[in-house]
Amino acid sequence: MKIAVYIGKEDYMQEPRIIGLLESLREAGCELYVVTAGEEISMPTDLLLSIGGDGTFLSASALIADSGIPVVGVNLGRLGFLSENRPEDVAQAVISEDYTIEQRSLLQLEPVDTECLPDEYHHALNEMAVHRCGPSMLEVEVSVDGIRLPTYWADGLVISTSSGSTAYSLSVGGPIVLPEAKVLIVSPIAPHNLNVRPLVVPDSSVISLRVHSRDGKFVFSSDNRSVEMSSGTGLSVSVAQFSLKRVRLNRSNFINALTQKLFWGEDVRNIK
Repeated sequence: MKIAVYIGKEDYMQEPRIIGLLESLREAGCELYVVTAGEEISMPTDLLLSIGGDGTFLSASALIADSGIPVVGVNLGRLGFLSENRPEDVAQAVISEDYTIEQRSLLQLEPVDTECLPDEYHHALNEMAVHRCGPSMLEVEVSVDGIRLPTYWADGLVISTSSGSTAYSLSVGGPIVLPEAKVLIVSPIAPHNLNVRPLVVPDSSVISLRVHSRDGKFVFSSDNRSVEMSSGTGLSVSVAQFSLKRVRLNRSNFINALTQKLFWGEDVRNIK
């Protein structure tokens, strides 16, 4: 098995658990090579090992594009929903092939106007968002499949996949949904009108935005990458035609991750 290794921080390579993980894989006959941001994955490659936190996983996923290479996350960060696995568990699971490959939806961006963005902004695993970059709130015109929604007056707007429901979307009040749910979540950031709430739509939807700012520009972000754009720019967001293959160890599941990492539903009455 040929495995690409993407490291969040160089000093992770000196972490005893990571040294042990890589040694175990080599002893099992795996061919390993390190890949960094901006590099192309050497083909054929059977697996991409992402070592760090969820931010590292997002950066590693950007290298995959539509190649179909599965990604397994090794958690050396904090929360870790995408990178939830301990190094010692990953080594054993990969060697014994004790894992399941999940298909995770990706967002795809289509600029409506002539303002073009580099390819790295055109796809996202967790979310795409627009944010104010000055003191003035944004005026965001939104349509879903051509049906106009009330204009959002807010600091910004987050469009999230089900995978991203525990990320930025959650922090601005969006709902938690299971990763296999075929939905998109539209969540305003600090809306001026308190009766504006997150909206869940089918993932077959095309979400069209036109963003206005009295500051003359706004920030567009695609996962952990961001760029400034001109006020009045139109954007179209939908689900990409290809998905990301995420490796889930068979001993793990999403509900356990919620309870362990977010203390979801924790109540003294549930302690037995």
